[in-house]
Amino acid sequence: MNTKLGSLVVPPASLPVFPVVFILILTPLYNHIILPLARKLTKTEMGITHLQRIGIGLIMSIVAMAVAALVETKRKKVTAQRGLLDSSEPLPITFLWIALQYLFLGSADLFSLAGLLEFFFTEAPRSMKSLATSFSWASLAIGYYLSSVLVAVVNRITGVSGHTPWLKGSNLNHYHLERFYWMMCVLSGVNFLNYLFWARRYKY
Repeated sequence: MNTKLGSLVVPPASLPVFPVVFILILTPLYNHIILPLARKLTKTEMGITHLQRIGIGLIMSIVAMAVAALVETKRKKVTAQRGLLDSSEPLPITFLWIALQYLFLGSADLFSLAGLLEFFFTEAPRSMKSLATSFSWASLAIGYYLSSVLVAVVNRITGVSGHTPWLKGSNLNHYHLERFYWMMCVLSGVNFLNYLFWARRYKY
């Protein structure tokens, strides 16, 4: 994609700064606008419960994957229309489209991770607060590891019978990244339903 912003060329490796920036912007909005409004609507001090906050974050992650799939579909459509499938030159489409999915990813982190930390810290017994809080970071670490495993499994399954694996090759234009994102969207949906099943049974 075109990574130019005027005369500035943005290194692709710096793109993960987007969710951090969005979190920095969204945090004061959450604390000063969303939370007071929620308190008025629910007439409770918390406004949004910890479990509701986590649930909202999980919904945001579903939306993020759907947006990522749509952006990748759009990118490949432009690639095909310009006849650049086998080219490595930048496409006439700005990289800022990717910022959209990072907005939802940043929102997901803001709600789910912060909600998870607050939940463990307030609901765990005094003697287990540190241990319980560490579970949230442990789950994040396990998630990063399993994401690598998932990519390997997807390539193994989609590469059977001589087919081209979804996430393998020297040219991104021949990947099926949009299918992978849709699959992640479905898995995120299943994850949310599983969370909902247990969260609805929890008593504060």
